Amino acid sequence: MAQDPQDFLRRWSRRKQAAAAQAESPAPKQDAAAPALPPLDSLTFESDFKAFMHAKVEESVKRAALKKLFADPRFNIIDQMDIYIDDYTNLETIPKEMLDKLEHARATLFGRQEENKAGHEPKTEVAQAPADPQAEEPQKKTDDGAAG
Repeated sequence: MAQDPQDFLRRWSRRKQAAAAQAESPAPKQDAAAPALPPLDSLTFESDFKAFMHAKVEESVKRAALKKLFADPRFNIIDQMDIYIDDYTNLETIPKEMLDKLEHARATLFGRQEENKAGHEPKTEVAQAPADPQAEEPQKKTDDGAAG
C-alpha cells in the first residue's frame, strides 16, 4: 500500500490554495445572519419579541426590547398578597412597658449568670420581682442540643 508522493503533494497543494483563497474572500457579515428586527417604537404588548432574544442580537437591543415590553401597565399590577409591598422603613418602637416585661422574663427564665459568665454588665436595669425564696438560687440551664 505504498502511496505515490506526487499524489500527496498535489493534495497538499490543493488544500493550501483553497485555504489561501478562503482567507482572501471577505467574511460574511454577522448581521446578515441575525433576524430582521422591527423598530423598538413600533413594539406593543402583542408584538412578537422572539426575534429580539436571538443570540446574535446585541445585548443593549435585547434590554431595550424587554424594557419596552415590561413598561406595559399589565406588568405593573401589584398583587395584594405580596409580602414585600409593605413599607418597613417606618417601624413603631416597642413600648417601654413591653421592653420591661421582656427584660424581666429574660432575667427570670435565663437568670443573670449568662451575662456574668461573659463578663458583661447588664445593659439595662431590670425591675426585680418580689422576693421569692425559690427565685434566689440561680437556675441551672441544661442544653441537651434539642431545640425547644
